[in-house]
Amino acid sequence: MKAKLVTFLIFLFLAGLTGMVYGETAIVKADGSSTVFPISAAMAEEFQKAEKGKIRVTVGLSGTGGGFKKFCRGETDISDASRPIKESEAELCKSNNIKYIEIPVAYDGIAVVVNPKNTWVKDITVSELKKIWEPEAQAKISKWNQVRASWPDKEIHLFGLGVDSGTYDYFTEATVGKEHSSRGDYTSSADPNVLVQGISSDVNALGFFGVAYYENNKDKLKLVPVINDKKGNSTTAVLPTYDNVLKGVYQPLSRPIFIYVSVKSAEKPEIQKFVTYYLKSAPNIVKEVGYISLPATAYPLGLKRFEKRMEGSVFGGHGSQIGVKIEDLLQKESK
Repeated sequence: MKAKLVTFLIFLFLAGLTGMVYGETAIVKADGSSTVFPISAAMAEEFQKAEKGKIRVTVGLSGTGGGFKKFCRGETDISDASRPIKESEAELCKSNNIKYIEIPVAYDGIAVVVNPKNTWVKDITVSELKKIWEPEAQAKISKWNQVRASWPDKEIHLFGLGVDSGTYDYFTEATVGKEHSSRGDYTSSADPNVLVQGISSDVNALGFFGVAYYENNKDKLKLVPVINDKKGNSTTAVLPTYDNVLKGVYQPLSRPIFIYVSVKSAEKPEIQKFVTYYLKSAPNIVKEVGYISLPATAYPLGLKRFEKRMEGSVFGGHGSQIGVKIEDLLQKESK
């Protein structure tokens, strides 16, 4: 009996000790964009190694819109976003007294992709993307030859990110001309890997997502060059390469992507350490996961925004904006 009691007491002691150790581990909570997820997840992994377990970073995958809902309710410290915050989201944050710091972390090109066995699509225009994706196309544009006469009389099967995705918002703004506006009869998912799987197994598929997911699945997908025929009647087909995105050539489907940090959370040492690590490591880690680093001057400006607790969005809470160079906005604001 005594032996059992001693064993039980030892168990309680060890359980309490484990709880104390766990309790002393600081936690950073991030959630949001599937596009920003690979960057934040890689940052979290490297940061936790550097901190030797003293700080734990969790990174969720709720989509930009879903991430902002959690963030503006005070449930997370950091919100990953593939577009600037919208007015409705800013109002939700305001109603819950959540103040935030907007920090750009990378550039991304939205990849338009088809199945590798698709032999007819050599390029696609922005006008054709609009014809395919606009709300009026639902149940009307169902075959490839309805988009371009030289394409076959075969069904077109569409794949894209869900309506909570910031990439969806930006894609619709850039192609259809109105954010959050598209046909609804397409296969959607919050996880780009699900879309990769669908497109790679369907010869009649066409879809879109952040270019890093193409870079990590080149053997399963075919990347489609985009012609920006809405600007100066261009006939040049452009791919979302590193240089084309960085130089602003791949338009209108390239944009900056962000993290939003809670001002309240920013007072915590673990948040300060992680965000500082994030911005100082970004030039290397962003490239490693397949995205485009911002110009070298942009990261110190982002860190300055964080250290000075510069609240709000340089985009004025208007959501997706096409053709913006984030470093120009940050430079202007820092003067």
